[in-house]
Amino acid sequence: MANIQSQIKRNRQNEKRRLRNRGARSSLRTQVKRFEEAVDGGDQGVAEDEYRNVARALDKAASSGLIHKNRAATRKARLAKRLPPSS
Repeated sequence: MANIQSQIKRNRQNEKRRLRNRGARSSLRTQVKRFEEAVDGGDQGVAEDEYRNVARALDKAASSGLIHKNRAATRKARLAKRLPPSS
């Protein structure tokens, strides 16, 4: 256990950030899952809407440092390949 005041505060901050990041990552995974279910369901309109939501969430996660920007780009590209072709 730290006995230096600045380290005690830093530990509190790190724990808050860890919990916030964990929730944000979980939310991101849920959105990806929703998109995959829409694609598997075969409804193109819903899948496109879900893709827009996921892409936006990935961009936000990358801009806030939750995930790396290249990781976000890779995931968006892979999800876009799963989109059914528009008619």
